[in-house]
Amino acid sequence: MQKDVLLELLLQNQFTSHFSLDRVSEENASLRLNETTASIGFIYRHIGETINLFSQFLGIPTDVINTTIGKTDNSQVFDVEYSRQLISRGYRVLKELVENSADEDWLKPVDTPFFGTVTRIRLFAHALFHTSNHAGQISLTLARGSK
Repeated sequence: MQKDVLLELLLQNQFTSHFSLDRVSEENASLRLNETTASIGFIYRHIGETINLFSQFLGIPTDVINTTIGKTDNSQVFDVEYSRQLISRGYRVLKELVENSADEDWLKPVDTPFFGTVTRIRLFAHALFHTSNHAGQISLTLARGSK
């Protein structure tokens, strides 16, 4: 049952986030809420990179390179389609992780540079929360942002 619960959480996160993430395009990627906030394109790439890079702490190797975590949006242009692929890949990796992990694995500790030592389930939950949080930022920027 535990796998079913985790898969349902993952599916709901994807479903809820897609309402804003699926609306990101090359045309709106440069929108910002104001001059000091990150653009939609930067946030979108950040989601894709983060979900894949967090997976490394859960034992899933990746070739994704960090260009956004801890960085400032300096009006870089990011390929929206590639960012979309990173997000899809990240969700796929998390799904495979749930399907292939034993129940007892989720309480095992992992060391992270930002949270210290946490359980695998906490890092999984944070990856989902992180995605939802930034999907909300994108939604607000789509509604109220400007170039």
